[in-house]
Amino acid sequence: MFGIGMPEMIVILAVALIVIGPKKLPDLAKSLGRALGEFRKATNELKASIAIDDDLDDVKKTFTDLKYDVDAALDQDASTDTAAGTQMPAIPEASDSGPPVPTETAPPKGPASDD
Repeated sequence: MFGIGMPEMIVILAVALIVIGPKKLPDLAKSLGRALGEFRKATNELKASIAIDDDLDDVKKTFTDLKYDVDAALDQDASTDTAAGTQMPAIPEASDSGPPVPTETAPPKGPASDD
């Protein structure tokens, strides 16, 4: 643990016993144990949130790849349609001036002749 062997640990505990005193040493150990437990809990929560972020990054990457595939397919479709001579019909634009006006005019109606 931290590169400290048994002899060093005994010396540290002896110095702590002398400096802190035998009455306060158990309280200090208890609070140190609680602090260590809270630290471990916080690190585990951080690891879990990082794992969730990695999962979200994988999902984002999948959707990005899917978008590129769809865009490529649409571009290929558009170039095939143009090369074949077929064109998509134009969508009439809405106007604020009233109902749409037909672009073709009907032939004038005249007297019907039966030949």
